[in-house]
Amino acid sequence: METMGRRHLILGIETSCDETAAAVVSRDDHDNPVILSSIILSQIDAHKEFGGVVPEIAARAHLSALDYIIEKALDEAGCQLKELTAIAVTGGPGLIGGLMVGLMTAKGLAASTGLPLICVNHLEGHALTARLTDNISFPYLLLLVSGGHTQILCANGLGDYQRWASTIDDALGEAFDKTAKMLSLGFPGGPMVERAALEGDEKRFNFPQPLKGKDTLNFSFSGLKTAVRVTAHELAPLNPNDANDICASFQSAVGAVLVDRLRRSMDRYETENIQADKNIVIAGGVAANHYLRGKISTLCSERSWNLIAPALELCGDNAAMIAWAGLEHFEAGNLSSMDFSPRSRWPLDQTSPSLLGGGRRGVKA
Repeated sequence: METMGRRHLILGIETSCDETAAAVVSRDDHDNPVILSSIILSQIDAHKEFGGVVPEIAARAHLSALDYIIEKALDEAGCQLKELTAIAVTGGPGLIGGLMVGLMTAKGLAASTGLPLICVNHLEGHALTARLTDNISFPYLLLLVSGGHTQILCANGLGDYQRWASTIDDALGEAFDKTAKMLSLGFPGGPMVERAALEGDEKRFNFPQPLKGKDTLNFSFSGLKTAVRVTAHELAPLNPNDANDICASFQSAVGAVLVDRLRRSMDRYETENIQADKNIVIAGGVAANHYLRGKISTLCSERSWNLIAPALELCGDNAAMIAWAGLEHFEAGNLSSMDFSPRSRWPLDQTSPSLLGGGRRGVKA
């Protein structure tokens, strides 16, 4: 490892879905995390006509853009490859073709420079983002919500995550995307639903709030998605007001479900972590939804908890979170072998019983 007094510089590479990203992170002179660069190239336009991410198109786009994105990240950070401390790369979960592009690039750079390789769990990147942005300590409660995952976890330490809940069917981000598709709102679905909901009446439709009030922390969104489809079919052809009201009512039901599960999770956390700070972190692409942030923020205020939500650009897939996770693992002495293989599925908590949504590949992760 490097000598004392010299900053560790970690290059992060992220290619798990449809963002090609590279970033460099470090610590400042006061040991605080700092993002020196973060470059993200979105593939939205390439996938828009298909209404979702096409794995083969995504992989080819990563292959053609990644070298340039890495070069741009290094240039913006003001450093060269030879000045880096290590190379971190998403090893999974995600689309296997995209993961292979990022991993082979990272291995090539590591082999040619002699730098250590650190293969990062994409979900852990999301989980540790709050330590990058707010420098918080373990433990903390984590709500991970994305297109591929909906989980509540207790983050006890680096590499130590206890999954308390998961979805038993659809991930929340997937429910948003499919709602948008049913209503012909466009791609990506999450932001489209949120935008339409701003103009809608959330009280018009009494959509179900699956498992609310039940003695479980798990989630279910398939019934809610079905209710949206039935309502849209009954009202067809939809006018803009109908679509807006459906989106607002759907989002309201989601908010109620999240608040219900988090309230129960807070109770458990307070019982099991009596001396710990009461911090809840929300991460993943759906964490960018302003309405849901507001609902969770209100709950935290009522319970005297601290809400830590990353900046919007750090909610979706990005390489800064991968670089930061790499830095934490480097400092802990956790390096990866050059024979590491990409993993389409890689649960954060590998001890909990397997549930659909508990570490599975998704359209967006």
